[in-house]
Amino acid sequence: MRHRKKFNHLSRTSAHRKAMLSNMASSLIIHKRIKTTLAKAKALRMYVEPLINKSKTDSTHSRRIVFSYLQNKEAVSELFREVSEKVANRPGGYTRILKLGNRQGDAAEICYIELVDYNENMLSEKAGGEKKHTRRSRRGSKKPTTQAVASSTAETAESSASEDIQESKASDAGVEKEEE
Repeated sequence: MRHRKKFNHLSRTSAHRKAMLSNMASSLIIHKRIKTTLAKAKALRMYVEPLINKSKTDSTHSRRIVFSYLQNKEAVSELFREVSEKVANRPGGYTRILKLGNRQGDAAEICYIELVDYNENMLSEKAGGEKKHTRRSRRGSKKPTTQAVASSTAETAESSASEDIQESKASDAGVEKEEE
């Protein structure tokens, strides 16, 4: 029985799996977004999130621990220089998985895995303000009744008539001044 064994071995030996996850984590840190299968992305998320969490404390010890996992100097320096500053106040959840559908050849589920603070599209939507949400009732919209339409036309007719009267009074006053 494999109860409580949630680690996905990805049909690889441990050395192959560690090398693959190390390479994928380095690529994710350097490029901020990579395209992979859903199973690999979920395994990578479990692998890279503790490393990003360790990068919050910039010490020699944490750099060496992260380097033992990544084996890539550029990725480690990028992680501690840029990524750690962006995720400093985030309490976790540094990666996002966006599903893309199935691959043509073998129908494997393909997805993007990306660092959350580096997606400009989603950050611009969030910073742009909240969308206006309208509440919709089940009853439907109220349609104007014939009485409401008739009263509104009567009001417009009265207002136009009062405007005509005022204009005619003004013109009569102008005519009287000319006669004098």
